[in-house]
Amino acid sequence: MAEIAGARALAVAALLCAAAAAAAAQQASNVRATYHLYNPAENGWDLNRVGAYCATWDAGRPPAWRQQYGWTAFCGPAGPRGQAACGQCIRVTNRGTGASVTARIVDQCSNGGLDLDFETVFKRIDTDGRGFQMGHLDVDYQFVGC
Repeated sequence: MAEIAGARALAVAALLCAAAAAAAAQQASNVRATYHLYNPAENGWDLNRVGAYCATWDAGRPPAWRQQYGWTAFCGPAGPRGQAACGQCIRVTNRGTGASVTARIVDQCSNGGLDLDFETVFKRIDTDGRGFQMGHLDVDYQFVGC
């Protein structure tokens, strides 16, 4: 009986460790974030119109869903890739100012970081204008519920 209880305790501990590791893998620090001109409002919040990768799966979502958060392309060092990232939300924090915003992943990129929509995300956390001057921000991000 003691062996069964011990095995169960080890199994529970292993599951808790795996869950903690998965949660930690859903965030990253000191990531380069550039800006992209999706101009969602000018493009009717239409993922097809801007050529977003996630349009294949998310273009038919209701307008309120597409307008709820600013847009970003995701190719960060931690988190899901490709279709698995589509529609998920990340909390992006400017390391220099502490300003943060939640953004919805609508696209993928290849720069190893994030491509934040200029109007709906980048500008909102570039509160001191240094990101625009440098052409990028250094940010932290974590996946959050939408």
